[in-house]
Amino acid sequence: MGIRIESVGVSTGNDTHSAVEHGGRAARKSLELAGIRPDQVGVLINAGIFRDSNTVEPAVSALIQRAAGIGLEYAKDDPRTFSFDLMNGATGVLNAVQVAASILETGSAEHVLVVSGDTHPSLTRFAAADDFPYRTAGSALLLARTDEPEGFGRVHTVAGEGTPAVQAYVDTATMGPIGRGLMTVEREPDFAQRLLDVAVRAARGVLIDTDGVALIASTPTAEFPLRLAESLGIEADSVFTPDLTYGDPHTAALPLAYARALAGGGFGTHTQVLFVAAGAGPAAAASLYRLPALVGAPA
Repeated sequence: MGIRIESVGVSTGNDTHSAVEHGGRAARKSLELAGIRPDQVGVLINAGIFRDSNTVEPAVSALIQRAAGIGLEYAKDDPRTFSFDLMNGATGVLNAVQVAASILETGSAEHVLVVSGDTHPSLTRFAAADDFPYRTAGSALLLARTDEPEGFGRVHTVAGEGTPAVQAYVDTATMGPIGRGLMTVEREPDFAQRLLDVAVRAARGVLIDTDGVALIASTPTAEFPLRLAESLGIEADSVFTPDLTYGDPHTAALPLAYARALAGGGFGTHTQVLFVAAGAGPAAAASLYRLPALVGAPA
């Protein structure tokens, strides 16, 4: 038994800067690709961090659920969809996969939708910049239980020591009347190396050998996935990344890379994907995903 990716939806256009709209679009696309009705989604988990206008309430997951048109029926016997935010920076998607696995294993939901993506709270930017190194994008992984020998294995997490390496906050002392459109991001000079160190530890917690393994990693720097691959002994041509033209998609990096690989013809002869994410904390998470035959190597 495993937890399989039924489909992945993405939203990367620059006609909107809203993380809610991008999340809703990605969610709708994932359902369309899988041929799943909205009422078949039992749980929606939002792993995004940077929100439209620094929204605090309501939960952004509820706003994305509405934008996606999921669970909007209110009659007595209509199906219900439960949604919530799970915020843990770049590792949030893998943390959400871990939660989704527990839900799906109980049989209490047919499908779980993991939505992720970020935006600058001012809603005036699309591309990453020096003061806010994250691009605007949205993604959605539609997950379901399978009895086939495929899907996610256990999620292994690692917490580093010392200062956070990366942190983002609203500076309440200086925000004034425009605080809903401001965000301060601080990255320590050695942040990339510290994230790499915890990412290697997380990956080695699930990686037995590198034979047939492709790598998808978070992208705090453009070189990060290749540096991680080198540390793990994975060949460079086994590394799959999202489009980084406009910068780091942060919480959406893993799903965007997976979707891009599928759009490019799949994973070739690889039979497994090693998903690794590392971010503020410093913290990292990793999981091995056994590919279905139609997605990975030809039968």
